[in-house]
Amino acid sequence: MGAGAGSGRGQLFLRSLLFLLLAGSPARPAWGQLRYAVPEELEHGAFVANLGEDLGLDVSTLSARRFRIVSRAGARQHLEVNLENGILFVNERIDREEVCEAGGTCLLHLQLLVESPLELYRVEVEVLDINDHAPTFPWQEYVLEVAESAVLGARFPLESAQDPDVGTNSVHTYRLSPNGFFSLEVQTRSDASKFAELVLERALDREQQRVHRVLLTALDGGVPERSGTAHILVTVLDANDNVPAFDQPSYGVSLPEDAPAGTLVIQLNATDLDEGPNGEIEYSFSGHAPPRVRELFHVEPRSGQVLLKGRLDYERASLHELYVQAKDRGPSAVAVHCRVLVHLLDVNDNAPEVTLTSVSTPVLEDAPPGTVIAVISVLDRDSGDNGRVSCEVGPNVPFELRSSFRNYYTLVTTQALDREAVPEYNVSITARDMGSPALLTRSTLTVPVSDVNDNAPRFLQPSYSVYVMENNAPGASICSVSALDPDCQQNAYLSYSIAEGHIHGMPVGTYVSINSDSGHMYALRSLDYEQIRSFQIQVQAQDAGFPPLSANVTVHIFVLDQNDNAPVIVSPMPRNGSVATELVPRSARPGYLVGTVSAVDADAGLNARLSYQLLQATDFTLFSVAPDTGELRTLRSFLEQDASRQQLVVQVRDGGQPALSATVSLLLSVVETMPQTLSDFSEFSLPPEVSSSSPLTLYLLVSLGSISFTFLLAILILTAIRCRGERRSRQGDSSATCLDVPAGGPPGYCYKVCLGPESAQSDFMFLKPCSPPRNNEKDPGKRSRPDQPLQRQQRCSSALGEVGSGGGFSFAWVSNSHWDSVSIAAALLPCAGRGLQCPGPGCCSAQGCASSQGVGASGQDFNVSIC
Repeated sequence: MGAGAGSGRGQLFLRSLLFLLLAGSPARPAWGQLRYAVPEELEHGAFVANLGEDLGLDVSTLSARRFRIVSRAGARQHLEVNLENGILFVNERIDREEVCEAGGTCLLHLQLLVESPLELYRVEVEVLDINDHAPTFPWQEYVLEVAESAVLGARFPLESAQDPDVGTNSVHTYRLSPNGFFSLEVQTRSDASKFAELVLERALDREQQRVHRVLLTALDGGVPERSGTAHILVTVLDANDNVPAFDQPSYGVSLPEDAPAGTLVIQLNATDLDEGPNGEIEYSFSGHAPPRVRELFHVEPRSGQVLLKGRLDYERASLHELYVQAKDRGPSAVAVHCRVLVHLLDVNDNAPEVTLTSVSTPVLEDAPPGTVIAVISVLDRDSGDNGRVSCEVGPNVPFELRSSFRNYYTLVTTQALDREAVPEYNVSITARDMGSPALLTRSTLTVPVSDVNDNAPRFLQPSYSVYVMENNAPGASICSVSALDPDCQQNAYLSYSIAEGHIHGMPVGTYVSINSDSGHMYALRSLDYEQIRSFQIQVQAQDAGFPPLSANVTVHIFVLDQNDNAPVIVSPMPRNGSVATELVPRSARPGYLVGTVSAVDADAGLNARLSYQLLQATDFTLFSVAPDTGELRTLRSFLEQDASRQQLVVQVRDGGQPALSATVSLLLSVVETMPQTLSDFSEFSLPPEVSSSSPLTLYLLVSLGSISFTFLLAILILTAIRCRGERRSRQGDSSATCLDVPAGGPPGYCYKVCLGPESAQSDFMFLKPCSPPRNNEKDPGKRSRPDQPLQRQQRCSSALGEVGSGGGFSFAWVSNSHWDSVSIAAALLPCAGRGLQCPGPGCCSAQGCASSQGVGASGQDFNVSIC
């Protein structure tokens, strides 16, 4: 086999020149495709086209927009795009004979994808053949047997040379070395390929020359021209004067591409008029049958059946051209040839192929309808209806397919997504061809939905009620709140906090704290039921999304009472730390009320339910205590032998567990007659809501007593000063007088209080007003004088009345209507309690006279005398 003409340096120059001529300007078809041409065998990095300029794209944004060539999985990437300048260049050496096995135009179909926004371009690059292969013969030497009886003009087909190149670069012609017997004629097949036939030009004479040697040269049409040679050895045989003959020179047959191996393609028949071995015919492929044909088909030598040997593929080649020869077995056998054209029928044997060209996942759940999720390409290698494909998505998904180019689809959203409802979609994509029966391919695309912070936290309960026992340990957990957020990851991470506020004037943070991660709440101080019974706080749960969302819940905290306060006895109150004393008349009958023991308990409920009992007594048969009211009464009449001094101990017990108690000691003196003295028992009634509530009751009692004592002391001092001043200017007896009110003041009022032995139960009564001189009387400008006490006394005496029961003494005063009569009475009560007679004006003294002066609450003066 010969080498091609021209040096490697010349070939490189011609190849580069051809590329510059063909790739100088792109071809843009009417439907928007770009088409370029590039020679094969270019080195890596060779320039093909400037796609950025031809497509009108901004070169600076190609990398950001992910400009790329989309190819099927496993396919070789012959071309690549430089994202810095948009130039399409050769990525790896392109061998046209390898890329396109069949002849004809060799095209590389490129799909260019650019995102943001999504755009798809189609580019076709034609791979141009260069003359890089020389023609070659299957064998370097052929033996051709020709009978000496062969007639002139007999033709003998020769083995064809094979050249992988196409067009003008393939086998163009044949040449035969000069000789005196044979000439060469070049024939053209239906596919434009060439083959040579040896033509007998001069009669052969085996006796003169048994062997003829000629050189056959095959030349292609490339530049530079390449060639290959084979030696032909022509052996002259004795005459076999009849040659086989086929029924027809050419046959045509159709065969489905899915025909199994062993299928009969055609039954060939050739006849030979000779007899014996000269008439026995053998069939075989001609020498110039292509190797691919020999792989797919087999010829039975004796029967002439052409059988299918390999697997047919319509998509690879739809037509196969077979050359079969028939030759008898006689000496100097001459082979005759026929052509068999096998047309393949397409069968729907290729299911569509689904390729996910570009996938943009995950998708945000707030993505608007129409958002592109993926670009999908489908391909069916069949032809006609068998290669026509439709594509669809499964039902019940918020996605649809939109056709952008032929066999290209975009998967877009059709409605708003909700990650909390469906966090992930498995989208089934079905590609179905139009064949019969139809073939389909299903591909599943997983589309995760990315979370958006669109859900606020939600507490498990609309509100919380927490019950905490008082005297709790500081720092102890009291409850736990919990919220849920349907979002995920950062958007579902919750932190808990307590809203700002105040509880009884103190910041809520000084009472309760909360763990920001778990929601556990802790008491920061020991709670006291008597100070605070309930309070509420606002707890906020906030997620970590952007922007953050939050929710609030109210936590009601109720403090439960604990029996931590013992009862406090408020009556009777011992004097100067001694035992409380009381006088009991010996004439008292059974049921006589000696006094009432009163107590309060700062606790509540059962812990504040008090019961009274007589713990110790000189004689248990003489006195009893009411369990509920604390009233101390006699059980029977006193006897002569009963002791005159009775020692009692009364216990007050609450209903708590364990119960707490308090005791008070009483000393009762049995007397024949009751002196006018006050006992240690006093009426001390408390409102129900105060007596059973908190230590505030005790504080109020102590404060009220202190204020009353101070005010009483001030009244007595003022009264003593006033009485001392009036003693010199006024005349009169010790009877009660009604004093006048200074001119211009409102009319005065007269009061009378009578105190007896049971003065602790005496009441004050407001009586009708007196009638002191007014400005419209005869002497409107004169004030009352000291020499008129009797007249005023008579006028006042008519307005006084008796209050209380039993005998005693009385006192009266004049004040304006705004003075607190009860306060004045309380101020004079210590003097009145002695039951002394007042012969004349003066303070409580040996003579038992009491008189007082002062200033009322409205700023008016008053005078008081006790009789």
